[in-house]
Amino acid sequence: MAGDLTHSGHQATDTDELPAGAVVTVSGRVSAAQDTATAPPPDGPFTPVQLARLDDALTLVSRHTKLLFSIYLGALEGPVRQAAERLHEELGAASADAVLIAVDPGRRKMAIVTGPHAKMRLPDRACNLAVMSMTASFSEGDLLGGLLSGLRMLADQAGSPR
Repeated sequence: MAGDLTHSGHQATDTDELPAGAVVTVSGRVSAAQDTATAPPPDGPFTPVQLARLDDALTLVSRHTKLLFSIYLGALEGPVRQAAERLHEELGAASADAVLIAVDPGRRKMAIVTGPHAKMRLPDRACNLAVMSMTASFSEGDLLGGLLSGLRMLADQAGSPR
């Protein structure tokens, strides 16, 4: 429950008239708690806790490898590989050291795009193995687990910079 302060515009003296979870403060304002457990689920496939786990994983693998890892999850226009490459190019100068995991769940397609510096540490074979691992998790309905596993595999392959 989260507390929101509301002001009724009049002085409440009879607490029997107040809804459940409300009290009259010393100043005469009514403070009411609202149940957030019945709030609609967040937009998207992840809960806030899952998003935090994914963000932590992205931060850790980027810090460990000194490569910029990012994930795009959503509709990709046109051929998936070409759409993922366009997204990767939007990183500008950072794209040389970047790794983009692009997943289009609606089409059940994905691609991993690496910049030229990242490609030296992440050959196509390593990326293909990560794709196979992620795809297996996705087919079981585990989107978060697949992404985390793929990130881990790619980070292990890339290692720390020399």
